[in-house]
Amino acid sequence: MTALRRIQKELKDINNNPLEGLTVETAEDNMFEWKCAIKAASNSPYKGGTFHFTLTLPENFPFKPPSVTFTTKIYHPGINEEGHICVPVLRDQWKPTVTLSSVLATIQDKLNNPSPDDPFEPDIAALLKTDEAKFLATAKEWTKKYAQ
Repeated sequence: MTALRRIQKELKDINNNPLEGLTVETAEDNMFEWKCAIKAASNSPYKGGTFHFTLTLPENFPFKPPSVTFTTKIYHPGINEEGHICVPVLRDQWKPTVTLSSVLATIQDKLNNPSPDDPFEPDIAALLKTDEAKFLATAKEWTKKYAQ
């Protein structure tokens, strides 16, 4: 019950102070599952794309972090083929005081600013380091193919 109250409060906070370029809807009958979408920033390699993901909250939230799965394919060093994203706050840096608004902001920042450091996809990270132009062209191509 504590988890549900916390989730409702966090959702209210997000609705009252929305993050630009990010939408959140709960599943009709399940407050523990959120359907989210990020409209990529205009200065991002993914500009023009909208990327959908599911944020699933565990029953023992906020003591365990949510899990995030992208349902839109993306060519990104920090998001793997299964749609999992590599961000420390969803792993070893999770604390019960972390807000879902800050988690969403972190995911949005990670999507818009791909980094070759701490990658989930080492080959994509290597390309970003060694041939940024080719990385950007592939990111743009995938965005056009999967996210528009």
